[in-house]
Amino acid sequence: MARRERRERRERPIQGAPTARDFKGDVNPDWCPGCGDFSVLNALQNAYAKLGRGNHDHLTVSGIGCSSNLPGYVRTYGMHTLHGRALAVATGAKFANHELNVVVTGGDGDGYGIGGNHFIHTMRKNIDLLYIVMNNETYGLTVGQASPTTIVGEQTKSTPFGNLETPLNPVAMAIVSGATYVARAFSSEGKQLAELMYNGMQHKGFAFIDVISPCVTWKKEKMEIFDYWKERVQFLENHDTSDRAAALAAAVKTGHETQLGLFYHDTSRQSLNDMEPVLENGPIAHQPLGISQEQGDAIIQRMM
Repeated sequence: MARRERRERRERPIQGAPTARDFKGDVNPDWCPGCGDFSVLNALQNAYAKLGRGNHDHLTVSGIGCSSNLPGYVRTYGMHTLHGRALAVATGAKFANHELNVVVTGGDGDGYGIGGNHFIHTMRKNIDLLYIVMNNETYGLTVGQASPTTIVGEQTKSTPFGNLETPLNPVAMAIVSGATYVARAFSSEGKQLAELMYNGMQHKGFAFIDVISPCVTWKKEKMEIFDYWKERVQFLENHDTSDRAAALAAAVKTGHETQLGLFYHDTSRQSLNDMEPVLENGPIAHQPLGISQEQGDAIIQRMM
């Protein structure tokens, strides 16, 4: 009976204006109690609701990791893909049906480590999607090894004598790599996070939010991990989001000057989806398969 009720709920369209509850999945998250990812999930459900579209108008894609389980916890179309390959899959889905609101979720190991190459080139191409990375500075799912954002000197399962590698700055990287909506958020600031997500969904181009999402399991040396971050984050104030140089200057501040908010917003550059002539006749997924006789003749003529 419970299984049938869940199926009926999935198939039942939203009546009236959607609420965050309408985007609650049938499966409860299995994250560690206190994990920052819970706040990210809640903010995402609120952002989906505020956008005002139905469940079938959204696709949530992820890679592999603790945070990448998220598509299973929201009531939208979803894909749990391969480690580091979420952006590649999401790009294909967006080009197949560019009317879908495509959101990609993952972690710092998945997105900045094994998926770093896709991260750079999806930004460079300015693909029209929103990428949310829950950055906890560790490979949490595989018991706490150092990730691309782990700070220098930190002892982890893979760096017992302290991390020697300089951490990656994803916000600065996004600004210089071609992303046209770049933000940083903190999972404890749920209202700001939901607003950044909502605005990122509306942006036409690659929107990116690096979310400080503390790990309460593998950061035991900082027993009050959320208090640790609350002492270090600051909200961007009097900041011109159209000024790329100013955005980069703010992004490189770290330590006790880690900035939160929207760093960069470029509305002048078209997304690759908007420029692709193949999509002028509507989503490819809704077009008939094959090519016309005229198209075939033109291809043969060019090849002769």
